[in-house]
Order: sequence, then C-alpha cells, then structure tokens
Amino acid sequence: MTIDDFRPSIVNGMIDPALHEAVVWLAPGRYAVGVSGGADSVALLHLLHHHRRELALHVVHLDHQIRGKESEGDAVFVEELARSWRLPCTIARRSEIEPDLEEREGNPSARYRACRLELFRRVVEKEKLDGVLLAHHAGDQAETIFQRLLRGSAASGLAGMAREAHLGKLRILRPLLGVPGVVLRKYLASVKQSWREDASNVTDKYFRNRLRRVLGQLGDLGESLLRLGGACAELKKWVRSTAPQLAEEFPVAMLRNVPDILAAESARRWLVARGVRPAEAGGDVAARLVAMATDAASAPRQHFPGGILVRRRGGKIGVAG
Repeated sequence: MTIDDFRPSIVNGMIDPALHEAVVWLAPGRYAVGVSGGADSVALLHLLHHHRRELALHVVHLDHQIRGKESEGDAVFVEELARSWRLPCTIARRSEIEPDLEEREGNPSARYRACRLELFRRVVEKEKLDGVLLAHHAGDQAETIFQRLLRGSAASGLAGMAREAHLGKLRILRPLLGVPGVVLRKYLASVKQSWREDASNVTDKYFRNRLRRVLGQLGDLGESLLRLGGACAELKKWVRSTAPQLAEEFPVAMLRNVPDILAAESARRWLVARGVRPAEAGGDVAARLVAMATDAASAPRQHFPGGILVRRRGGKIGVAG
C-alpha cells in the first residue's frame, strides 16, 4: 500500500510533513504499540491515536526494574495515559518475562531487548494483532549505523534498522524512522503532551549514550550516516534479489562463479534453510561455507551451528546424512 492508496483523515490541524508521512504510511490494522513513557514512544502513541483513529491500538509497557521508583513511575504514567485515551494496555515486569527466556546471561541491554520482544510476542499472539509498532526515529537509526560501523559490520548491517522486519512470527514496524527526534519533541510541545525522562539515557555508562553525544557534537555526521545507511539498504536489497538460490545439494561452481557478496548471501540463505538460526548464519559462518566451495584445500566435512554437518563430495555440497 502506498501513500496514494490510503490517505487517512488528519484531525487537529496540519502536522509536520515528516510526521504526516509516518502517519499515512501505516496500513490499517490492529497493532501493539511499545510505549516506554519517553518522548519518542509517547509521540508515536499520540500521533496514532489522534491522527489515525481507525487503527486499533494496544499499549504495551515493560518495567525493566532497573531504576527503582522511577521505573515504577514510568509504568504508572503509561497505564494512566492509556486509560485516559481508553486504550487497552498490558504492563509487565522483567521478572515476569526473563525466567522464560532461553538465554538469561550476557549483555544486560541484549537481555532487556529479549524481554521486550518476548512481551510483544505474547501480546500480539494473545490479542491476535497485526504486529508491534516501535518508536525508533532517525536519530536512533544514525546511532545504530554508527555503532555497527565502529564494530566493523558488513554492508548489510550498515543498512540499519528496517521500517518493517520479522523476528520469527513477530512483525515489527517502525513508522518514525524518517523523523528526527527533535520533531517528535516539538510535536509533543505543540499538543501540550507530557512524557517521562529516563536519566539512564544521559549517563556515560552505556556505549550508545556516548555515541549519541558524539553525534550531537559533530552536527552533519548523523546525516552522513543516514545517507550511508540508505545506500547500504539499496545494496542489501539488490544482493538479496540477485544472489543465486541454492538447491539442497548444489555444485560448488554455484558459489565459485559469483561475486563474494552474492556468494555470502546465497550461503547464508542455504544455511538458514537447513536449520541454522538467522542470527548465526551470516559473517564468518557463511564465509566458511563459501570457502568449502571455493577452496579445495578446505576441510570437506565441517560442523555448523545448530548441529549441521556439511560435506563436500564429487564437486557438490550438501548436508551429511
């Protein structure tokens, strides 16, 4: 569906063109909305509720339980906001979600993200919703690309966050990716809508906060990162549409005779189709499969994530029986 296919009525007067595009882009449906209580997510909820009244919205909030009374206050704020707009709301604590996760160790930010995603999955499934809407905006996108660039990400990673993505059965939509954060705060000020400030967003304890400060000091760097992300997104789209499709058993020539970037994508897809988790199928893992096809000196039998044993025999590659 394009902007010309669907033009919802805009109430309460005109809004910033970037906000209007975000509002119009979203197809009709029933959605969960992730609301932390901060300016970005409150702006998203306000926009959707007041400018897309035909949408069915379900507010979702996770109390991460890391800021004591402030975290509890965020949950109360979100619950009261949803009630004032007569929207259904699900509030959960991290302690209610985390014990059910397979991976509970490692980076705290990754664990908190896993908890949020699990809560979104539960609400979307229980309420039979079309997906979850998140408030990531242009500034978040620039930070994501900057972070991945510093960590040596490949071009596919430098594409940044997608406007629409799927994690398993969970559909994630980010309608605000083209909107600068300052526009969201100006919008909230114009409609006299309050929000909650999270003190952890300004502490140097978190790497992402330090990146945000650098971006704020260097002015045009954010715009340059967004242009880089856009170019990499186009490259990623081309690679996925051009990379050869590999059969269950395929000739090694299928990966020898294409550019490395296409061979890596074909290898990644083949591994995912054989049962390797998508998060583990790229990078060095896909490169090992490409090496099996392009380097005769590589081991003809190799183990891959998920317990997959791959063998090369007679000029063909397949899963060992």
